[in-house]
Amino acid sequence: MSSLGVAIIGYGLAGSVFHAPLVAAEPRLRVAAVVTGSAERAAQARREHPGVRVLPDADTLFADLSDIDVVVVATPNRTHAALARRALAAGVAVVVDKPFAVTSAEAEDLLRFAEETGQLLTVFQNRRWDGDFRTVGRLVADGALGRVRRFESRFERWRPVPKGGWRETGGPADAAGILYDLGSHLVDQALTLFGPPATVYCELDIRRPGLRTDDDMFLAVTHAGGVRSHLWANAVAPLLGPRFRVLGDRAGYEVHGLDPQEAALRAGRRPGDGQPWGVVPAADYGVLGAGSESAPCATLPGEYLAFYAATAAAILDGAPPPVDPADAVPTLRVLEAARESAASGVVVRL
Repeated sequence: MSSLGVAIIGYGLAGSVFHAPLVAAEPRLRVAAVVTGSAERAAQARREHPGVRVLPDADTLFADLSDIDVVVVATPNRTHAALARRALAAGVAVVVDKPFAVTSAEAEDLLRFAEETGQLLTVFQNRRWDGDFRTVGRLVADGALGRVRRFESRFERWRPVPKGGWRETGGPADAAGILYDLGSHLVDQALTLFGPPATVYCELDIRRPGLRTDDDMFLAVTHAGGVRSHLWANAVAPLLGPRFRVLGDRAGYEVHGLDPQEAALRAGRRPGDGQPWGVVPAADYGVLGAGSESAPCATLPGEYLAFYAATAAAILDGAPPPVDPADAVPTLRVLEAARESAASGVVVRL
C-alpha cells in the first residue's frame, strides 16, 4: 500500500486549513475525497488537491468508500458523533475534529461503538502540538518549575464585529460558542498536563450584539492533584494577556503570542515546503525564572504534522492513536460542568 486514502467531510476552515494540508504533507496519506456542498469550496479543493474526488454530501461518500481508508469529520459540531459512527460502521478509521461530541454521554456511546467495530478512532486535538504547549510540557516534566501550583492559559482575540456563522449564532445543541470552540483546546491541554478535574467554576458572557451564545469565558479547574488551572477564551479582548503563565514553587514561565502554525497554514504554507516549520523567533521566546532572576526560554518547534504521522502509524503499524479518544470524555464533562456552573454561579464538583 503506497498511501492511505483519506476522505475529509467538510471543507470550511477546519477541513481546508487544518486537515487537508496536513494529510497531504504526510507521505503515507493522501487526500482522496472531499465532501462539500459549496461550489466555491469544491473548486478550491480541486485546485489544492489535483485529482481529488469532490462529493456533494456524506451520503454520496458512504455509497462508495472503495478508495477510502480514513474519514476525517470536519463538519459542524452537532454532526460529529453521527458521522463518526457512520464511518466506523462502514469499516474505516475515523478522525473527529474537536469537540469530539456535543455531550459526554454521546462521546461514551461512540467509544463503545468504536470498540465493537475494532476501527481506529481519534480526536484532532492539534493544540497538543503547539510549540509553546510542548515547551510547557517539557518544563513541567523536567521539574524546572518545581511543583506547579497554578496554570494560566488564554486564547484571546480582538474581534468586536462578529463574523457570523453557526459558531456564533448556534445554541447549546450545536455545541456553539467559545466554551466548546477554544475551550475544548484549553481544557484538553490542562487535563493533559495536570490530570483529572475535581471541581469546575465558570463565567460565560455574550458581549457582542446579535449573538446567541458565549464569546467571553473564564473557567477555573481544580485538579485532583491540587493544581489550579485558570483558563480564558475571549473574542473581544482589546489587550491580550499571556498565552501561558505557569507558576511553580521553584520558578515560573510566561510566554505571549500564538504558535505560528495556524497563521502559516492560513497563508498557504505547508509542512515540508523547504522553510522552517513551527519555529518561533528568539525575540518571541517566553521567560523562565523567579524574582529578579529570569532569562529567555527557547520555544520548542510546533509539530502539527505529528498528528497525522501518528495516525498513519496507528493504522499501518499498530501504534497507539495520536490522541486517545477516551480523553474526550473528561474534557466534555468539564465543559458540561462549566455550563452548569455559569448558569448557577456555583462551583461544580465532578
